[in-house]
Amino acid sequence: MQKQQSYKQDTGKLYLVPTPIGNLEDMTVRCVKILKEADLIASEDTRNTQKLLNHFEITTPQKSLHEHNYKERVPQLVEQLQMGKTIAQCSDAGMPSISDPGHELVKACLVEGIAVIALPGPTAGLTALIASGLSPQPNLFYGFLPRKKKEQKQALSELATQKATMIFYESPYRIAATIETMREVFGERQAVICRELTKIHEEYLRGTFSELIDYLEQQLIKGECCLLVEGSSEIQEIVYEGSYAEQVAALMQEAELSSKEAIKEVAKRNQVKKQLVYQAYHQIEE
Repeated sequence: MQKQQSYKQDTGKLYLVPTPIGNLEDMTVRCVKILKEADLIASEDTRNTQKLLNHFEITTPQKSLHEHNYKERVPQLVEQLQMGKTIAQCSDAGMPSISDPGHELVKACLVEGIAVIALPGPTAGLTALIASGLSPQPNLFYGFLPRKKKEQKQALSELATQKATMIFYESPYRIAATIETMREVFGERQAVICRELTKIHEEYLRGTFSELIDYLEQQLIKGECCLLVEGSSEIQEIVYEGSYAEQVAALMQEAELSSKEAIKEVAKRNQVKKQLVYQAYHQIEE
């Protein structure tokens, strides 16, 4: 167990500072104050964050912290925190750690007993959810799905019975293909695309998977997207037909999974040990 009293520790502090996802007026007074008072700002992209700092007349120096340098950068930042420095970490937009390596810095700080303090602020997923019209509770934030179709189908198969409204992030260049794959795995469902949140071109597209696919075939969209999908409405218990071996074979064909992946999924669906399914599929006698 570890106890953190955020404002009673004498060592350095790491502040996780959310930044606007579009409209600069969404920056809170407290976030501006922390960025001004910090000794250093760890930014996903220093050039992007500099525009924000210039707008609010913040002169605090920056160090980059992104997916290509975090292994060497995190120890450097932890060392400065151990010396009593205050560091503010922020991503290009929204909450830190969601789509940037800030989580690695958080974990390293916790190991060293350094206080990690999250500030509230803009986040695209929940902002889109409450205006989507889909049920806000319960909800499941997933973020970005795998890009490769095989891996994407496997991830979606695991979410097929999820009853919560699901929140995904997606590129406008891939969103049509992603929705098509969702229709294959989930069947027809209601979904909402929200793009350009808080900006002048903010737009919500609400409809079934099929309606959204038809629209996207005719209309190109721009800007990072939130994709919200209603949860499963199936109440009855799902029955998987056939022997374990037959289920594995069917899953390998339908979801394009390897035998190892399919065996794991069949074991999970039937709530039995993987070894039992493995033996059934490979016809191994006990």
